[in-house]
Amino acid sequence: MDKNFFCDGVDKAPQRSLFNALGMTKEEMDRPIVGIVSSYNEIVPGHMNIDKITEAVKLGVAMAGGTPIVFPAIAVCDGIAMGHQGMKYSLVTRDLIADSTECMALAHHFDALVMIPNCDKNVPGLLMAAARVNVPTVFVSGGPMLAGHVKGHKTSLSSMFEAVGSYNAGKFTLEDVEEFENNACPTCGSCSGMYTANSMNCLTEVLGMGLRGNGTIPAVYSERLKLAKHAGMAVMELLKKNIRPRDIMTEEAFKNAIAADMALGCSTNSMLHLPAIAHECGIELDLELVNEISERTPNLCHLAPAGPTYMEDLNEAGGVYAVLKELLDAGLINGDCMTATGKTVAENVKNAVNRDPKIIRPIDDPFMPNGGIAVLKGNLAPDTCVVKRSAVAPEMLKHEGPARVFDCEEDAIAAIRGGKIVEGDVVVIRYEGPKGGPGMREMLNPTSAIAGMGLGSSVALITDGRFSGATRGASIGHVSPEAALGGNIALVNEGDIIAIDINAHKIELKVSDEELENRRKNWTPREPKITTGYLAKYASLVTSANRGAVLEIKK
Repeated sequence: MDKNFFCDGVDKAPQRSLFNALGMTKEEMDRPIVGIVSSYNEIVPGHMNIDKITEAVKLGVAMAGGTPIVFPAIAVCDGIAMGHQGMKYSLVTRDLIADSTECMALAHHFDALVMIPNCDKNVPGLLMAAARVNVPTVFVSGGPMLAGHVKGHKTSLSSMFEAVGSYNAGKFTLEDVEEFENNACPTCGSCSGMYTANSMNCLTEVLGMGLRGNGTIPAVYSERLKLAKHAGMAVMELLKKNIRPRDIMTEEAFKNAIAADMALGCSTNSMLHLPAIAHECGIELDLELVNEISERTPNLCHLAPAGPTYMEDLNEAGGVYAVLKELLDAGLINGDCMTATGKTVAENVKNAVNRDPKIIRPIDDPFMPNGGIAVLKGNLAPDTCVVKRSAVAPEMLKHEGPARVFDCEEDAIAAIRGGKIVEGDVVVIRYEGPKGGPGMREMLNPTSAIAGMGLGSSVALITDGRFSGATRGASIGHVSPEAALGGNIALVNEGDIIAIDINAHKIELKVSDEELENRRKNWTPREPKITTGYLAKYASLVTSANRGAVLEIKK
């Protein structure tokens, strides 16, 4: 096995003297040095067990002949950040994580990396860093939370938020809310439905950057520790074979990820993250491709919030590999893509079995004939917007109603809780995009309030911000161009009729082009909400949601 970069030569003696200061032996210096990127912290439930995962990875690396060295990555809990200024800092951490990990990895010339993420922006941020650094890399996440149990039924964080809406509607007592509060989130781990964190951890398996079970083995299972040890061993094999992230994350791998996304019913946030990760690999993902793949890829899973099943159920049914086997046998994915196992997708899933066709529907008996996410276009969103089709009530797949317009999330929530939103309305929340927010807040509070008040099958929400993976209903986000850039969403007036046809991929503001042009003449850009600190810097660099909200230096 190759030695590490610093082990030979007089010119590297100063660096070796600093390794001596770390207490490193010559034997350790003679081995490849593997950076272990630990996202452990004590505020995010999905990360509180990562210290144990980190120790298991270190052992796996050492067993396979490497020298593991740990350094940190940050992570924000979207649930704790929800509904206040903290949510402005969630999406922006994705790029901060990518930047800081790139800095650490290249400044210290690691021979290989093992990334240990778990939650929403932490996973894509580290995938972006892996593509930039491009040394042999394996991912192993902290794993999903077990489902909660309330009133004899499994439940999760989305039900907790909806319980608040039910209380505000007079349907729940304080005691009911407290029961959810104490039982919805029973263990460490990423929240138990197919929300953004679990979506991205599953897609990490599909992209080939994580080992089998990375997305589904529960955080509290000992199997997760075994997986971590195997990840440490696997990265040493990748180092021997010189297989790097950009060898794995190819254009075909991203097409596989989109197909699996459609089959699994992943979060709409994947439509921000997959283009951003692909961008770091030198691949531009056009969201038009999503509809093309979605139309031929059936939706096989209905995990929460779309249905009553959870990550532990998907794991027992055979996990991501069982879903990939269904897709591969139907010719819907490319089996030749290389993965972190050193084998192709086809070789990996050869013996995968669907153990529960109620959880993972067979390809010929899907929940829906098309995929879980739809990309819409029209005069309200000329550059696209997205919706989690698999979580929309059938009667809302086609809807027309009057716009109820709000210039921030807080005003919309006040109107919803105040009973001012009625059946048929289309709630429009604008100036919450990547630049206008800034930070493109996730809006689980308004969607949960609507669901909790029994309006989920009669009211639509549209925003240039984004929705949580825990959101269900006709919640259409990522409207591009956003209001802050003068997108047509900025020109919507109270009472304008908006028509939505999800299966036809259309969204239309029923206002003439002439009238929109007249309104534009009277529109003026809003002053930035925040002018100092990291958010101001982010707002000055961020691109539109349809491009993955990547940061771009203005030339």
